[in-house]
Amino acid sequence: MANPFKCFLVTLITVSVVSDALLLPFYPQFFRAAFAMDDPWYIGLYLSATCLVVMLAFVLWARVAKHIPVLRLLVYTQCAAGLLSIACYGAQSLADFWLLSLLMLGFKGSYLLIYPYIMSLETQDKHGGTVGLLAVLVHLGAILGAAAGGLVLELLAPRQAFLLMAAGDFMQMLICCGLLAVRMVPVPLPETAMANPPRTVGLYPLGMVMLLFYFSISLGRPFFSSYWQTLSPWQGETVTGLVFALPGAIALVALCLGKNKGGLHGVSPALGLCAIGLACQAIPHPAVVLVGRCLYGWGLFQATVYLDVCVFAISTPSTYTRDFSKIYFCQSVGALLAALAAGRLVADYPLSAPFLVGAAALLPTLLIYLLLFRPRALHSLAVSKP
Repeated sequence: MANPFKCFLVTLITVSVVSDALLLPFYPQFFRAAFAMDDPWYIGLYLSATCLVVMLAFVLWARVAKHIPVLRLLVYTQCAAGLLSIACYGAQSLADFWLLSLLMLGFKGSYLLIYPYIMSLETQDKHGGTVGLLAVLVHLGAILGAAAGGLVLELLAPRQAFLLMAAGDFMQMLICCGLLAVRMVPVPLPETAMANPPRTVGLYPLGMVMLLFYFSISLGRPFFSSYWQTLSPWQGETVTGLVFALPGAIALVALCLGKNKGGLHGVSPALGLCAIGLACQAIPHPAVVLVGRCLYGWGLFQATVYLDVCVFAISTPSTYTRDFSKIYFCQSVGALLAALAAGRLVADYPLSAPFLVGAAALLPTLLIYLLLFRPRALHSLAVSKP
């Protein structure tokens, strides 16, 4: 892939992730300030609805992308997302906000097409490094988005976060327009370069692992900011946002140290480290929670890179978008169930409960990975591919 083109795609992904992460740690505070709603079950229900909409919309966009080039499609979808973000800013009732924000997320989620698109332009030997780079972009975007979201909640009206989201959507639209205008778009790898037919035998076991993994790691996210603010002497949404994004900073350290080789046998220790990190966060002491965030961030980065490499090891460029959409569907189901479970857990139990349940849920995740996914067989498949 040409380096200038890749740089523009990297910028596109970074902007989209920052835009998505603005309110991610702060939905309890947003609903309380904007609509006087602080029912944890209601907030969990809304977050699960967002997961459902993005999940279904991405499947739709993956089908549409077979007929419309990805960058051209993003011009229209990100423009629509930006206009709907502005409409969300003006929503006066919960019903209007639900309708407008879910429509906005449905269009915004089309940017996920960039991930398989980038992979289709890379050779097999570069997949591990590219997946690591994309994982770091997600974490870096989470850091910047959480910090920006915290500043918005501290200094401005919470609704103004949607104006920043709209700016991000329009920026993505302009980047796509620019790439199309200067004709920088490269051609994906030709089918003749693939000696083997598409193989998706391991895709469904991997989807089950992804569902459980994303359920486990997503449980503690919706109410982490509320939990931290009950423990920490350092108050304020900006500090809370930075602590929320601490795993992203650890991911950057991991990338700098070269700990993203994408080896398939590293999933087991990575999941174990995630579990320990989640369990530490359930201990109501700020220092222990910070240590837990660091351990969790290191394990999360490793596990994410390993599992994402697996997706592309059992696929081919011609089926990347289709297979990625299936895996993303499973990830979204896990996140959806986690949002519902988190809302119920926080309503009935202490704020630390989601971390304990998430840590416990990683054990069956690991067992299913070892029993169904057969890492050695997949490793052989990945090595045999040209």
